[in-house]
Amino acid sequence: MEPDTSFVPQLDARQRAMLAEMGVRVWAPRPTPAAAAAPAAGTTTEARTTSTAPVPARPPVARPTVAATVASPLAPPRRPGDIDTLDWPALREAVATCQACGLCKGRKNTVFGVGDVQADWMIVGEAPGENEDLQGEPFVGAAGQLLDNMLRAVGRSRAGEGAQGAFIANVLKCRPPANRNPLPDEVAQCEPYLARQVALVQPKVIVAMGRFAVQSLLRTTEPIGRLRGRVHRYEGVPVIVTYHPAYLLRTPADKGKAWADLCLAMHTLETAAPGPA
Repeated sequence: MEPDTSFVPQLDARQRAMLAEMGVRVWAPRPTPAAAAAPAAGTTTEARTTSTAPVPARPPVARPTVAATVASPLAPPRRPGDIDTLDWPALREAVATCQACGLCKGRKNTVFGVGDVQADWMIVGEAPGENEDLQGEPFVGAAGQLLDNMLRAVGRSRAGEGAQGAFIANVLKCRPPANRNPLPDEVAQCEPYLARQVALVQPKVIVAMGRFAVQSLLRTTEPIGRLRGRVHRYEGVPVIVTYHPAYLLRTPADKGKAWADLCLAMHTLETAAPGPA
């Protein structure tokens, strides 16, 4: 029997047919906490499942637009302790003027991040490529289009807000020459910027895409294939591991695995409760 995808209102008939052909069942949001029935007393869950109590709403604040950041004249590098206190404008300026490693010499633009800075969903990739360096925005080109399609399949977009949005960033803010792999020192210099972004966004789930994103967040050298399918933690925030869209373009057979990872992220978001790990 073909999977039923007709319950997903935001997808048209063509999209539902494509997902059904792949054998994929699309995630659909649960009823809001106000409409959902209260759980029965004494109900138990698996060890990794957390409380489904509604998360207190954060006070509304102005949503600054995160746009492409053009590199400005170089300034003295900041110490990690300085970065921990920066607000959004100061953090963008710190990234734009950073010269902590040699990547600053070859960049055209720093790639700070894009999306809703209050989103409950955060995407972390690896490093900018040529298109990202030219445009100053993460995940553009073919890999970016695939990421946009993946987000759209779970009802989100980089232009959305709240439950329809996401904040997207990379571990590295500058492009490595010829798109080579990031060096350990380069990752170490950029990590405080990413850590501050996570602290400011306060996401309820992080989707780590690609080996270097996973290694940076989880401090592990385990391959992605062994880390998938489980909920990890970064500073108390649930982390779901999946493949980078660029890898999926080269290995389309693994797109189904990436879809399962997105479904796990949505389930984790539904069941997550605030508090330390």
